[in-house]
Amino acid sequence: MSTNPRHIALVAHDNKKASMLEWAAFNRGTLTRHHLYATGTTGTMLQHELGLPVHRFFSGPVGGDQQIGAKIAEGVIDILIFFWDPLEPQPHDPDVKALLRLAAVWNIGVASNVTTADMLISSPLFSGLYQPVRPDFGDVTGELVSAAASRTGAPERE
Repeated sequence: MSTNPRHIALVAHDNKKASMLEWAAFNRGTLTRHHLYATGTTGTMLQHELGLPVHRFFSGPVGGDQQIGAKIAEGVIDILIFFWDPLEPQPHDPDVKALLRLAAVWNIGVASNVTTADMLISSPLFSGLYQPVRPDFGDVTGELVSAAASRTGAPERE
């Protein structure tokens, strides 16, 4: 068993949902030892078909991708398994790009297909104590308060 349960987001575009279900079924034993998150339909599919406990967000096109992106920025999500469909235009393509951008900015593991997902989940680092280096963007809240205080003359918060 992993000494460090991961927080894994699972996302799949419509044409990739069958691949995600097959991949998750094959890796069910490993996935049960971790905290799973998914966008709407993908999460429902994983819960009903495999009995996996999944924290479900909205469907991707109605904000689910952005919800997962927020969890990445908050430091909650460690790994993103995102089976996206490069051959099918997506109406929410800006959200997809924003999600992938956040994953890169916050230096989390990302798999975009079955091969990469297999390599990621089977790595000794996956089940070990590996902690990725997270960028330090400072205390954004404090910076905003300080900037507002300098404009209004209010005392700065420490």
